[in-house]
Amino acid sequence: MMTGSIYLKTGAGRSEIDTRALKLSPALRLVLLLVDGQRDDAELARLAADLHAPADAVETLLRMGLIQPDTGIAARGTGEMAGSPSANAERFRLLYGLMSESVNQHLGIRGYFMQLKIERCADAGALVALLPQLSDAIARAKGDAVRTQWERGVRGALGET
Repeated sequence: MMTGSIYLKTGAGRSEIDTRALKLSPALRLVLLLVDGQRDDAELARLAADLHAPADAVETLLRMGLIQPDTGIAARGTGEMAGSPSANAERFRLLYGLMSESVNQHLGIRGYFMQLKIERCADAGALVALLPQLSDAIARAKGDAVRTQWERGVRGALGET
């Protein structure tokens, strides 16, 4: 891993988000969801640790070809790349993935109705409004300690530390 590197999802990484073909562990999938072209490897490693992902999660995703170093940061500047999703769309994808994985990991079959609520959300704002309900469900299923850890991971993923 290159220290200070910013990573992007590759086409294979974006495909894995949509298809789940590789059957990544929930923690490794969450780290893949967090790769957004904004966070450097140190921040991704910190978030991965908060999510109890393997210490080498970023390296594993790199080896699998799901992410790659962003070599165009300087050329891109602060403007958004043509054809890249809007910030709101990226936030929606991130939240949707985090919340769906959390239902799967912490609630299992008991989270069926929560997953349906997530599926009905049309934008990032609706998902954010649903976060307290998911947090409460996680607390009921796994306890307050797991809820606190989960909330810290979500805040970190959203850049709200």
